[in-house]
Amino acid sequence: MFQRGGKRAFALGRLKPGVMNRTEAAYARWLDSRQAEGQIAWHKFEGIKLRLADNTFYSPDFLVLCADGALEVHEVKGFWQDDARVKIKVAASLFPFRFIAVTARAQKHGGGWKVEEF
Repeated sequence: MFQRGGKRAFALGRLKPGVMNRTEAAYARWLDSRQAEGQIAWHKFEGIKLRLADNTFYSPDFLVLCADGALEVHEVKGFWQDDARVKIKVAASLFPFRFIAVTARAQKHGGGWKVEEF
């Protein structure tokens, strides 16, 4: 347990590769609905691993194939830590994909996803 912004928070640790947390699972369901509507053609959780430098890799949460054939990399965050933001910015500068980060909006703020492009 640790303090964050005056509130108690519990460190959950990292999940095993291939296992989604609740926010990622909710986003996967949202991607499934977009695929059923034909807005995207395909998506894969942890579908790609990008080498940023020697011994430095970035494994985004989702690889998404848009209906128009464009590939996008989607990162799902509950909150940002500095190293994660640096990695996605470096990856966006190195690779020809559209990089998108999403954060869940609270229901009291209308729900859905806050989107940030890199």
